[in-house]
Amino acid sequence: MYRIGFGTDFHKLEFGDGLWIGGVFLPCEFHSVAHSDGDVLLHALVDAMLGAMGAGDIGDHFPDTNNTYANLKSSFFVHETLSIVHAKKYKLVNIDCVVHLQRPKLSSVKAEICNTLSELLSIPLANVNLKCKTREGLDAIGKSNGWAADVAVLLEASS
Repeated sequence: MYRIGFGTDFHKLEFGDGLWIGGVFLPCEFHSVAHSDGDVLLHALVDAMLGAMGAGDIGDHFPDTNNTYANLKSSFFVHETLSIVHAKKYKLVNIDCVVHLQRPKLSSVKAEICNTLSELLSIPLANVNLKCKTREGLDAIGKSNGWAADVAVLLEASS
């Protein structure tokens, strides 16, 4: 049996020293305004995995009203969610991701992000896909006031 999940996340951007994107730190002129490290890609991934299992969303499991989760690396949420995936007898098959960010451009770190995701999730690199989109100067993302990510995942029941 297969289960498909979709996750999305977005955060406001402010001037700062860099962004966490898919578990990779990219020094740049912005930082993500968030309760944790603000890695929208990993947050969307968590939502996608939880959604595929019908297990709610990131806020249900790691609420931003709980200071236990303040300033944590988003990889923590991914590891915890993978534990739920495995406890429910599923395995992660593949992920397809989109990061919406006007600037900085991500071409220089795209391969590193994919490698990090592959390692973090213990899935083959060939099963990780990442697309990076700008908004052509339109809306809050296009004006570099925010950024977002969408992730689709496929889970397979394990024996």
